Amino acid sequence: MKIYITGEIPEIAVTRLRQKGFKVNVFKGENPITGRELIKNAKDADGIISLLSDKIDSSIIDNLPKCKVIANYAVGYNNIDIKHAAEKNITVTNTPDVLTDATADLAFALTLACARRIIEAEKFLRDKKFKGWKPKLMMGLELKGKTFGILGAGRIGTATAIRANAFGMKIIYYSNSINEMLEKSTGARKTTLNNLLEKSDVVSLHLPLKKETFHLLNKDKLKLLKKTAILINTARGEIVDEKEMIKLLKAKKIKSAGLDVYENEPNINPELLKLNNVVLLPHIGSATEDARNNMALLAANNIIKVLSGKKALTPVNK
Repeated sequence: MKIYITGEIPEIAVTRLRQKGFKVNVFKGENPITGRELIKNAKDADGIISLLSDKIDSSIIDNLPKCKVIANYAVGYNNIDIKHAAEKNITVTNTPDVLTDATADLAFALTLACARRIIEAEKFLRDKKFKGWKPKLMMGLELKGKTFGILGAGRIGTATAIRANAFGMKIIYYSNSINEMLEKSTGARKTTLNNLLEKSDVVSLHLPLKKETFHLLNKDKLKLLKKTAILINTARGEIVDEKEMIKLLKAKKIKSAGLDVYENEPNINPELLKLNNVVLLPHIGSATEDARNNMALLAANNIIKVLSGKKALTPVNK
């Protein structure tokens, strides 16, 4: 059987698949694979490992006649038409759990970087503007006693909240269901979206991108944030109306933002690059050796399970 991987991922996945007798081909282009290239290269593939940058819509799925499984190398799977895949008897899988701690670490790293103005302060020093200690130099936000708001109390949101609680922060969260574990371990309380936005000193996004969450933080919702609030996004850029967020950041109606994802990724709004109250990262939420290797292994094992006639480990469609 043939497996096609749409980009270079840790070699552990390729090794695992070849050990099981699969023929593996990997796309090695610098830029994300195009739909035309994917159809051409994977038309005879029995399984595909895809990247979150791949848009696999119904027109592409219709041109993958042999495919039985698409293992998305990510937790999110908004890049794949999972309903149409199911209609074509293609199982779609993702990589949950294995990148939870890596992403939670980064979300809180962004929180600290924004709160203590880390990037701004380092640039200040590198630009040789530091002339000695001053009482009002680069004053930031102390986290202890402040309110940390979590939008989406799933695995990553919960792990991030636990980190915030360890810094002495009060936790509130917005979610479809009550998270008893989070409440017992941190004293967190579930609340409405509006109340969370109004009361939080830090708002951290951990929701999947769906029709219901696209621009969830629109103009009206963003205006509910405190002027001293920090907005953190390690989920998906499209959850926030980026243009409206930029307006508020420019006007100092939001203190700062820490972003690992963007609305038109990989294209970054040039206005963001001009702001010194924003920390910008190139979508590295899961970028640790442990997480990326485990993601690769899980994707490979999902392929193996499905093509062996067994149930996928982490399916997202039925």
